[in-house]
Amino acid sequence: MSTTRGRIDKRQAILDGAFTVFARHGYAQAGVEDVAREAGVAKPTVYNHMTDKATLFRHAMRAAAMDALDQRVAALAPLADPGDDLPATLEAVALTLLRLHTDSRYCALRSLLYSEITHFPDILDIVKEFGLDRVNQALADRLARLALAGRLRTTDPDLAAEQFMALVLGPLEARSQMGTRQLEEAELAGIARAAVETFARAWIVS
Repeated sequence: MSTTRGRIDKRQAILDGAFTVFARHGYAQAGVEDVAREAGVAKPTVYNHMTDKATLFRHAMRAAAMDALDQRVAALAPLADPGDDLPATLEAVALTLLRLHTDSRYCALRSLLYSEITHFPDILDIVKEFGLDRVNQALADRLARLALAGRLRTTDPDLAAEQFMALVLGPLEARSQMGTRQLEEAELAGIARAAVETFARAWIVS
């Protein structure tokens, strides 16, 4: 059991280290020895877990995308029991999503996807499997339950989820100057507030 646990821990350290190195240097300039150093393992250990640099890149991107999806789905948890003030709960969820969407690791993930997609067209499958569509699906499920409880006026939770996410994330590209400008917490809170105010007028039962 301890041997298996140790192997899993080393694999995770390698994937985390690989993502950090690829984000820092880009795929072409990153070396396996850099990954080994970042992960705190020997270079042969990296090859024991991953056969080559391209395989390492694909697995590191997949692991980072899975982690990003898990965090975003977890951010929706308050909607399972939103309490009496649904707009306030939605605003808190929106703010958490904005923080996640603008954190350095997620920005690095997006940057790597954009820069390496021509060399690794198959990583589009990562976007399909672990991207925002999956977050929308999870959000639609929670909104459907709220609609059944009489808290939302919708027969189309998929559309409601799509519009909520568009209102929350839509302003980010312009506000952040395509990810080159870090937004302050107060600005993120303002985006969340405005998004929920608009969403509430269309969907929330008053």
